[in-house]
Amino acid sequence: MTKTYNNLYMDLRAGLKAAGVEMATLEARELTCFATGKSREELVRDGALYASPELEQRAHDLLARRLAGEPVAYLVGEWEFFGLSLDISPAVLIPRTDTEVLAAQAMEFCGALSECRVLDLCAGSGCVGLAIGCRVPQARVVLGELSEAALKICRQNVRRCGLSGRAVSMQIDARQKPSPALGEFHCIVSNPPYIPAGDIPSLDAAVRDYEPHLALDGGADGLDFYRDIVERWRQALAPGGRLYFEVGIGQADSVLRIMRTAGFGDIQVVKDTNGIPRVVFGTLCAEI
Repeated sequence: MTKTYNNLYMDLRAGLKAAGVEMATLEARELTCFATGKSREELVRDGALYASPELEQRAHDLLARRLAGEPVAYLVGEWEFFGLSLDISPAVLIPRTDTEVLAAQAMEFCGALSECRVLDLCAGSGCVGLAIGCRVPQARVVLGELSEAALKICRQNVRRCGLSGRAVSMQIDARQKPSPALGEFHCIVSNPPYIPAGDIPSLDAAVRDYEPHLALDGGADGLDFYRDIVERWRQALAPGGRLYFEVGIGQADSVLRIMRTAGFGDIQVVKDTNGIPRVVFGTLCAEI
């Protein structure tokens, strides 16, 4: 029996809810829009119209893949971060709301400067650096990422955000010393891999089986990237510049100590909306 677009959406939402999907309403909307080729506004406008059997089948095929564990962001090829619609692929982590705390903290600092060069290390989709670039007009952003496939997504998102004149993507290994040709940055932000290697097999299947392990594995204790970035990349910070990290649950104190030992001052820890310490940042002292 032919269904209206609204009924099709309700079917998908019911299927997701029955499977215990936490954000069933949002995910059903995204899947229905992608399957039918409609924007959110068009889906509301055309809700009482009938979808073709082909579109109905496509929507249910997507639902089946989602129920098998594939994340919605990879199914539809995009996701939202800080109000930006970004291209997403299995080569990059799916942007999380928690990471918006990292972007917001860095924006506050960058926005107070007359000019600001920003480096987003381990950039993935480029979500953090691009959010800063969009909200801070004087910011010039470098998206540093090792993976070629992720760099492709970065380039697409630079164009999608209209930042081609103020943001560039570069292949950079965050665990190696920076090239002097990069110059100095006023702000370095990083959401590095921070899952302890031994914990990866126990992650939720949607993360473990679909998201790139290159962007998850932080070494034996999850802190390898923090140590390397603090040790090697502080030389790329201008005096008085700031280094901002996202951290995993229970890692804030360890990252704070790593930064303090390296000579960073005014180190602060910021909690996310769930009260979990999520961001650690510090200022490079002028004499370092």
